[in-house]
Amino acid sequence: MKKITMGQSNNSFSKTGLRKMRDVLARHVESGKIPGLVALVSRYGETHVEAIGKMRYDGGAPMRRDTIFRMASTSKPVTIAAVAVLLDECKLHLDDPVDTWLPELADRQVLKRPDGPLDETVPARRPITVRDLMTSTFGLGVDLTLMGSPIQNAIFEVGIYDTPLKELPEPDEWMRRLGTLPLSYQPGEQWQYHVSNEVLGVLVARVTGQTFETFLRERIFNPLGMKDTGFYVPSNKIDRLPPAFNPDPQTGEFIVWDETKGGRYSKPPAFQAGGGGLVSTVDDYHAYFQMLLNQGVHGTKRILSRPVVQLMTTNRLTPEQQAYRDDLAKNNVHLSHGQGQHGGWGFGMAVRTYRGDYASIGQFGWDGGTGTTVYADPDKQLTGILLTQVGMSTADSARLIHDFWTMIYQAIED
Repeated sequence: MKKITMGQSNNSFSKTGLRKMRDVLARHVESGKIPGLVALVSRYGETHVEAIGKMRYDGGAPMRRDTIFRMASTSKPVTIAAVAVLLDECKLHLDDPVDTWLPELADRQVLKRPDGPLDETVPARRPITVRDLMTSTFGLGVDLTLMGSPIQNAIFEVGIYDTPLKELPEPDEWMRRLGTLPLSYQPGEQWQYHVSNEVLGVLVARVTGQTFETFLRERIFNPLGMKDTGFYVPSNKIDRLPPAFNPDPQTGEFIVWDETKGGRYSKPPAFQAGGGGLVSTVDDYHAYFQMLLNQGVHGTKRILSRPVVQLMTTNRLTPEQQAYRDDLAKNNVHLSHGQGQHGGWGFGMAVRTYRGDYASIGQFGWDGGTGTTVYADPDKQLTGILLTQVGMSTADSARLIHDFWTMIYQAIED
């Protein structure tokens, strides 16, 4: 794969468009709001990378192409591939009840009212299935329409949601805590965010008898050459990890919530979190998303079947489930600053079902709360990745991400 540098002519992007994209990205760094970033854009085998700024807000080493980032929720589109492998091998089926492997989720109680008291419940109408977990519709999740309700408070209180202040317990204890909660909705009824992706990691480990990370490494990371992807950064690579910042919402002052050495990602976690726990690089993620664009093939190797890639990367939600997915995007604009208006959801990722901005219908991928964004566009045969470590506590990284996508699509001149 040839690396395109500035000034070189290529057929996939206009030189002027790439220069303008770099100028816009550099402007965000020069504003002082974003210490540094790494961006990758790729079409038809031509790849262009920009590394701008520094690892720290107070100086330090420059950002490099091989800088390692906490991927946050952009982990979801990658970790979902482990379940796709098991579907391909008939070790799991979409409509299997998960009780066999996850007895903690058997015989669920469901709230009479999603925002009601935790002890006012009815029995679940049916078991939770693999499909419910794959589509984030199993009945529990982070739900902005229910913020402040007893069930949302309970999700945070029992410690099944990863925060900068609270790490997750080991998987069996995590499942035990999850099993103490009723569901907000009947299985399959509504789309809710995040928790299902964590459950899937435990499911993979129990079905395979391996840790989630070991299975991902053997079946996805190693075959794709994703040598810098995992759930922590080993000591011989730790200098390539910048600190993670959550700017103060009032003052914009940089607050470090995770340091590099001795920080959360410097050691193996108790819980390998498929919902948001990966660290990676632009090139590793490019290999994965290019494989999806190639319908499951990497070089001469088939990693996933064509049908399972199509299931992952096309909308899986019914119109009823869609209503809650839309609410997250459209009625909480302050969270996304223009990102998130995609329409649909496949397996572990957003799928655009209407033209909400410059991107094509069919574009798939996701964004992460640490300032990460990764999407691929089958119509344009485009992959775009932008990584920084400025959290979404202010609008700065979301605006950077939005400008990145605006400029990429303008740089395409076919």
